[in-house]
Amino acid sequence: MNNMKGYVQVYTGNGKGKTTAALGLSLRACGANKKVFIAQFIKSMEYSELKALKHLSSIHVKLYGHGCFITQNPKEEDILAAKNALKEVSDLLTSGSYDVVILDEITIAIFYRLIHIQDVLSLIQNKPSHVELILTGRYCPKEIIDAADLVTEMKEVKHYYTKGVLSREGIDK
Repeated sequence: MNNMKGYVQVYTGNGKGKTTAALGLSLRACGANKKVFIAQFIKSMEYSELKALKHLSSIHVKLYGHGCFITQNPKEEDILAAKNALKEVSDLLTSGSYDVVILDEITIAIFYRLIHIQDVLSLIQNKPSHVELILTGRYCPKEIIDAADLVTEMKEVKHYYTKGVLSREGIDK
């Protein structure tokens, strides 16, 4: 571990690439011998990029989702999983074991009321000064944008999904 200051980054918006940007940062951190923890809220599928990350011992990934409920209401098990994830991530964040912590799709978890925004803001405020914290997902609340040091909004200009192209393994998933 070093004493370099860590910041809070947010990748949000309706465009593609939020998780991909965060994972790219994790690769960069790995190349600099930093330890990375990636918590995936909502998601339960192991996408191709997660399979690749298994080959890198300094990047640890944990999926906390129970399946995709985006087209329906979250169930009690979804809410419980997100709350447990936030508690576990909070403990990991303050443990000093990681240089970079990525909370993938956490703003979606807030949007669907799986977790409270105040708990996430508290996590940001209690972040150790050396840890880089990255939050991803659509619908990022203004309070989190205000608390962040860097915010990037992914804007969809054109997407082949609108022409019926499904997710392609190795490209989109």
